[in-house]
Amino acid sequence: MNRLTRITAILIQLQSRKIVTAKEIAERFEVSLRTIYRDLKTLQDAGVPIGSENGIGYFIVDGYSLPPINITEEEANAMIIAEQFILNQNDTSLINDFNSLLFKIKAILRNTEKENISKLENRISPSYSQKQNKSNWLSIIQKSITNTLVLEIEYHSIHKNEKITREIEPLGIYFTDSKDWITIAFCRLRNDLREFRVDRILKLTNTSKTFKYQHDFSLQQYIKIICSPKLT
Repeated sequence: MNRLTRITAILIQLQSRKIVTAKEIAERFEVSLRTIYRDLKTLQDAGVPIGSENGIGYFIVDGYSLPPINITEEEANAMIIAEQFILNQNDTSLINDFNSLLFKIKAILRNTEKENISKLENRISPSYSQKQNKSNWLSIIQKSITNTLVLEIEYHSIHKNEKITREIEPLGIYFTDSKDWITIAFCRLRNDLREFRVDRILKLTNTSKTFKYQHDFSLQQYIKIICSPKLT
């Protein structure tokens, strides 16, 4: 990758997140921190409003936006592959959200690229399993995590084989080997963390209440520690 391409990619990376560390950028492009500092200085000298916080990272100042980004055919093809994985997740809300994104991406492609995408779509298929646990709640749960919204759920309990109602504070979601989406949440009734299988949520309501974001919660650490998930 030449320097101009790398600098352009760095600008896009900065635009994609609230704050990015120089180490993250250096690891992505497999170059030294010194090289990244020089590239960031080049962007600043070109008029890009890049701010920094000592010990935290770099960010694009609010109000600055990139011109329309061109998508390569290879990048569009990667989205088609991703689409097949999404289709195999069996959550209607996730599929609808991704399809909406994909339509927007396809809209900016040239006609020849659209034709090639159409050919590829007919030649790729997800793996199918006989187990099809469908749900429609991932989109709301994701929004609840990012906006710290308390949800009320009606849930089919596995162990008790009965319908229960809970107010929960969603903290994370993960996908199991058995093709189930699991949300990890603080249960207000039990005053503790609990796991809920998304396809067993019968009804979900936004209570309009909020909860305090748990900055110290790590999904990776949680999964590492919990060897035997306990489903409510």
